Amino acid sequence: MILPLILAVPLAAAAMSLAAKRAAMEKINVCAFALVLALAGVLVAQVLRDGSVSMWDGFLEADSLSALVVLLTAAVALACSVYAVGYFRDDERDHITASEVRKYYALTPLFVFAMLMVAVSNNLGVMWVATEATTLTSVFLIAFYGRATSLEAAWKYTMIGGVGLSMALFGTILTYYAAHSVPGTDTLAGLNWSVLARSAPQLDPNTMRFAFILVLLGYGTKAGIAPMHTWKPDAYSEAPVPAAAMLAAGVLNCALYGLIRFHVLAARCIGPQFGSQLLIFFGLLSIGVAVPFVLVQKSFRRILAYSSIDHGGIMILGLGFGGAFGALGMLLHMTFHSVTKPLLFFCAGNAQQRLKTDLFHQAKGGLIHSMPVTGSVLLMATLAVTGTPPFSMFQSEFTVLRAGFTSGHVAAAALCVAFLAAIFAGFLVHFSRLVLGAAPVDHASVSEAAVSEAMEPCKWKKYSLIGLGSVVVILAFWLPGPLFELIRNAAKIASGER
Repeated sequence: MILPLILAVPLAAAAMSLAAKRAAMEKINVCAFALVLALAGVLVAQVLRDGSVSMWDGFLEADSLSALVVLLTAAVALACSVYAVGYFRDDERDHITASEVRKYYALTPLFVFAMLMVAVSNNLGVMWVATEATTLTSVFLIAFYGRATSLEAAWKYTMIGGVGLSMALFGTILTYYAAHSVPGTDTLAGLNWSVLARSAPQLDPNTMRFAFILVLLGYGTKAGIAPMHTWKPDAYSEAPVPAAAMLAAGVLNCALYGLIRFHVLAARCIGPQFGSQLLIFFGLLSIGVAVPFVLVQKSFRRILAYSSIDHGGIMILGLGFGGAFGALGMLLHMTFHSVTKPLLFFCAGNAQQRLKTDLFHQAKGGLIHSMPVTGSVLLMATLAVTGTPPFSMFQSEFTVLRAGFTSGHVAAAALCVAFLAAIFAGFLVHFSRLVLGAAPVDHASVSEAAVSEAMEPCKWKKYSLIGLGSVVVILAFWLPGPLFELIRNAAKIASGER
C-alpha cells in the first residue's frame, strides 16, 4: 500500500488547500510533504530489502531507481514548502493577493503528485502522461505573477515543452511498435518497463533507433538539454522561487529518469554504442552552451538556469560514458544537485526580495553586510554547485570524468573539464562581487531598527537556508550507508546490469 499512499497524500493536500485559510494552507503543505518524505523513506527501506515494490498487477512499481527519484522529489518538495511560507508572506506585503497564494498552495501538491507519478509508473505511456501533467501544473506557477514577461515565459515553456513531449510520445509509441512481434506484449502491459526490459533483445532494432532519438529529444527538452533549453532562463527567472527550485531539481530529475528507462531498452536492443554517442554529444553541447551565458550573465536568477543546463549536461554525459562509474556518477550528481540547487534559489530569492532586483549591477555587492546569513550561505552554495572540493558535487563530477577517461572518451572528458573550469570562474566572479565588498552607502541612511530587520530574513526562510546548508555540508563529508546503497543499486539499473 505504500505506493498509493505516496500518491494520495499530495492529492489530499491539494483538495484541502482549496478550502483552507492562509495559515492552514501553509501547515497543510509542510505537513503533507513531510509525510511524503517519511513514506519515501519507508519505500526506500522496502526496496533495499525486497529489490522492488509492485502494486495493482504491476501498474505501479518502484525499484531502486524509482525509489531514489521519489526520495529526492519528496526532499525538494519539503524544503521548498518550508521556504515558501516565509517567501510568500514577504511577497504578499508587496504585490500578490490572498487568492494568488491559494493558487500556489493548491497547485504545488498537484505538481508534486505528477512528479511522483512519473517515478512510480511502470507503464511508459502513463509515465509520459505524468510528465505532461508536470507541464500542465507548473505552467500556471511560471505565469503566477501575471506580468507580461511571466506570461511570455509560460507560453514559451508550454510551446517548446509541448513539441518536446510530442516527440517523446511518438518515441513511446514506436517503442511499443518495436515489440509487436514479441509474445505477451500485445496488451496494455506490453508498455510496462518491466516487461519491455526482459524482452528488449527481441525488439526491432531499426524502430528502436528512431524511438530513442525521439525520446532523447523529447525528454531532453523537458530536462532543458541544449539546444532544447531556451525555455529555462525565462521560466526560472519568472516563476516564484520555490516553484523555480522544484523545476530545477524535481522536473529535471523526472525527465532524466524517463530518459534512463529508454536508454536501457535501447542499449539492450541495439547495443550501448548508438545511444552513448548521442548522449555524449548532447551532454557536451549543454555544458558548452552554458559557458558563454554564465560568463556574461547579468541576472542572478537566470544564471541559475544556465547552471541547471550545465548540470543536466553533466548527468547526460555520465549516462553516455556508461559503465558502472558513469551511471554511479550521474545518480550521485542527481542526488547532490537536488540538495544544492534549491539552496542557491533560496539565497537568490532572499536577495531579490531584499534588493528589489535580480540584476548583478543593480545589487552593487556587499550582500554579506546587509544579509549576513543569506550572503554566507550563498557563497558556500556557489562553491558547492561549481564542484569545489570538498563539496559533494566535486565527488560526483570526478566520478563522471573518471568514467569518461576509463571508457576511452578522453577528448570528451578533457573538453568537459575545460568547460567546467570556465563555468567555475564565471560563477565565482559574479557571486563573489554580489556577496563580498563594502556595504552599499545607502545602508547608512536607514534606521538602526530597519537595518536589523533587513539583516535577518524571517525564521522560515532562515531555517530553510541553515537546514539545507547543513545538509550540503554533511554530504560533503558523509553519505549515509543506506542512501549510497540505494544509489549504487539504481546505478546498476541505469547501466543495464539489472
